[in-house]
Amino acid sequence: MSDSAAVDKVDMEVDARGLNCPLPILKAKKALAGMQSGQLLRVLATDPGSVRDFQAFARQTGNELVEQRQESDSIAHVMRRR
Repeated sequence: MSDSAAVDKVDMEVDARGLNCPLPILKAKKALAGMQSGQLLRVLATDPGSVRDFQAFARQTGNELVEQRQESDSIAHVMRRR
């Protein structure tokens, strides 16, 4: 679940810092709906529960969770549109 090159080549980024469940997932879902298959979405979140939430979201939707990484002030989730 890690493709470090993917983080540098994302197609869209969503800032969900400061938002709690389920808002980071809802923002990701809306962004993914407007993307083409294979494109990468990076979501920045501060909610610690977002790690589990994005794992479950990927399983339920078929979108690939490419990476989850703790950054200085947030958690970065990178997803590939199915």
